[in-house]
Amino acid sequence: MPSFTLVDPLCEECSDPVTAANLISTVEGDRLCPDCAEELVRCDGCAAHTRTTSLTTEDTLLCSECLSGWERCGDCDAYARRIRTVIGGADVCDHCAEHYSSCDDCTELAAETYPVDGGNRVCPTCEYDDYRECSECFTLIRREETYCENCLDEHPSHDAVHGYDYKPAPHFHGAGPLYLGLELEIKTPSGHFDDAVDTVLAHVRDLAYLKEDSSIRPCGFELVTHPMDYAYAQERFPWPLLARLRLLGCYTDADVGIHVHVSRTGFSSPAHAYRWLKFVYRNEAPVTTLARRSSTWAEFSPWARSQVRDYAKGQRSAARYQAINVRPAETFELRVFASSLTPQQVQAALAFAAASVEYTRGLSAADIARRRGWEWTAFTTWVRSRPQYSPLLAEMEALACAS
Repeated sequence: MPSFTLVDPLCEECSDPVTAANLISTVEGDRLCPDCAEELVRCDGCAAHTRTTSLTTEDTLLCSECLSGWERCGDCDAYARRIRTVIGGADVCDHCAEHYSSCDDCTELAAETYPVDGGNRVCPTCEYDDYRECSECFTLIRREETYCENCLDEHPSHDAVHGYDYKPAPHFHGAGPLYLGLELEIKTPSGHFDDAVDTVLAHVRDLAYLKEDSSIRPCGFELVTHPMDYAYAQERFPWPLLARLRLLGCYTDADVGIHVHVSRTGFSSPAHAYRWLKFVYRNEAPVTTLARRSSTWAEFSPWARSQVRDYAKGQRSAARYQAINVRPAETFELRVFASSLTPQQVQAALAFAAASVEYTRGLSAADIARRRGWEWTAFTTWVRSRPQYSPLLAEMEALACAS
């Protein structure tokens, strides 16, 4: 029977034969002779030979197996048993964490913090979620507040004047189908602020409410009505209120405006909405004359005009400060008018919103092609024959844009 001679295995590094008893296994699974193994480092944890070790925050060198459960610091690159999250930065070890500040709101570490009213500092996440700029300066304040502590002393407040983001459930007045929501920005003397608020509340009752608005400086409020159809607005809005406010020293200037929300459900179809949007944008010159201002807060931009077909189909734009703001889901916001405490001017804003919608409701291709239906003169002729829009016609004539 033949005999077999066992051959010594070879070192996987130098290929020299070595007895099995003298073979040394590395962490990576290599089998080496003692001489080759001696050239490798040894893990401070398990003492095994290894080709690679990593430094830890405890000043040890560990192999890949001993590093299981450890995490790498994003700052010093050392491995640590515990890693801390840094908002806006890499995760770090306890030693590197000492170089970061904690958010005074959420207590998390942050790569950068921002000062807020009262002296605390907050992380970017809390700043985005919970804070905004003071309506008067750039100090960060809680979202539900309006002014920082310094500016608050200079601005009167009233419990009935809600924050800028206040939006109660709407109460509809009138028969529709077209509803209008009036936003009237009013400035007040600081010494008569409370009187002005109380006067408004006594007149509007449940028809409207008051809000703060950062554009109304140094002192004032925005009067916001619940949705009304045009006839209800003309008959039931307390128009003598405007004269009462003037007697209290309230006023308007170039910084404040009238916005009229026009209900989307008041349009018979997307094609109707398209005709209305296009009519307003095609007649920039007479519309701005009627509105008594041309403002960057209500821009007639060529870009917006080019998008009216998509807007009519429901596409919404991030650009708010356009002649017609299409961001609201339920309304188009007509922003063009300068504010006023003169009843005819406010009535004319409402009348234009209603009349332009009704005019374009029945505007046919033949009207456009043969009777120049897009043109302002065709619209003014139509208005003249409808007495319900007399405040609009009177304002057109007063401003010489009735032809």
